[in-house]
Amino acid sequence: MSSYTIAIVGAGPAGYFAAQALQNLQSDDLSFSIDIIERLPTPWGLVRSGVAPDHPKIKTVAKVFEKVATAGNVRLFANVELGKDLSIEDLKDRYDAVVIATGTSLGRTLGIPGEDLPGSMSAATFVPWYNAHPDFKDESVDLSTSTAVVIGAGNVAMDVARILALEPNELDPTDTADHAIDAFKASAVRTVIISARRGAEHAAFTSPELRELPKLEHTNVIIEKHDIDSALERVGEDIEKEVKNNLEAMALIAEQVPAGHERTMKFQFLATPKEIRGTDKVEEIIFTKTGTEEEFSIKCGLVITAIGYEAIPLPGIPYKNGKVVNTDGRVEENVYVVGWAKRGPSGVIGTNKSDSSDVMKLLVEDLKDPKPHTDIADLLSHATVITQGHWEAINRAEIAAGEVKGKPRVKVVDHSTLLHLGGL
Repeated sequence: MSSYTIAIVGAGPAGYFAAQALQNLQSDDLSFSIDIIERLPTPWGLVRSGVAPDHPKIKTVAKVFEKVATAGNVRLFANVELGKDLSIEDLKDRYDAVVIATGTSLGRTLGIPGEDLPGSMSAATFVPWYNAHPDFKDESVDLSTSTAVVIGAGNVAMDVARILALEPNELDPTDTADHAIDAFKASAVRTVIISARRGAEHAAFTSPELRELPKLEHTNVIIEKHDIDSALERVGEDIEKEVKNNLEAMALIAEQVPAGHERTMKFQFLATPKEIRGTDKVEEIIFTKTGTEEEFSIKCGLVITAIGYEAIPLPGIPYKNGKVVNTDGRVEENVYVVGWAKRGPSGVIGTNKSDSSDVMKLLVEDLKDPKPHTDIADLLSHATVITQGHWEAINRAEIAAGEVKGKPRVKVVDHSTLLHLGGL
């Protein structure tokens, strides 16, 4: 039997699905020992720090990750940073293959004047802040304005707008960070505008997400009927199924009579952001009607951009256009990439499963004779490593704290507290 050692860098969905794919490819003649290396003290990536807390069903995929993690051939090395605690060369020397699954966590910018004003921020900061990511717990998020503008036309933009426009008590039974719930309860935001540069037919929202919006109990959701009618005119008869589903879901919202709630979430199409203005902080944003010189402005105190993500480069790995340079997941000899770091921020969590599976098949095809195994733990004597056992202790503590409050868990944001809960 041939037994190979594989390092996976990143303990998010793409990383766990890659490990699962390798487990599925095992046979009487082939086996794998898999080490998952994660910078944060906690695994699960976007499932923990990206998925909207009011969408708990999506997070149930974590059960799959736990099954993968406890199958007997996987070790977790969390709280270990590549480039600091280990180098990519260390991994290439010791493993038969290295899989990069670090995702994309750097928010793309608009590149317009005023974007650096206080009150202008990226969803790449705002989302992990309300989701209890340890790196973002101390972010300053000013919710003292009555109007917020979210720029983007994908599900991240919709999540951000919905979280801002919800009646904050609706977040009490969720695992939203405690500090964020406190901030939302003190928030003055009552109007949230989602602004898209192109027409409704080009929006990257998914129809299930859109169909959830009319169910919001304390928030008016407004889409102008003429935006949908003109989008239908532009696409004509030859309309793709996804676009058709999206426009139908938007049309249902457009037909609704606003219920007169105090809070409103409104969609705006064909608006290109030109400049953010303000003296010491955001006071208004200037748009042009897309394709024209006609300007209009919206007074607001908060602008959140959700226009895509780029990967933060790892030393020793080639990057271009916000992604790892690769051919079908191959980066260089014995180095592979999966997930958003491979293809950019596209698709839903499940997309990473098929993507990781395809790349792992290539990896197996490329394997040569196994290397003599040298345990990576020898290089980590200086680091405080969180293993699967430590993580399970943290997980149990968070869930127990949540049960008392009627929540799925109370996420811990403090690094030293996480280590303490893990028994370190």
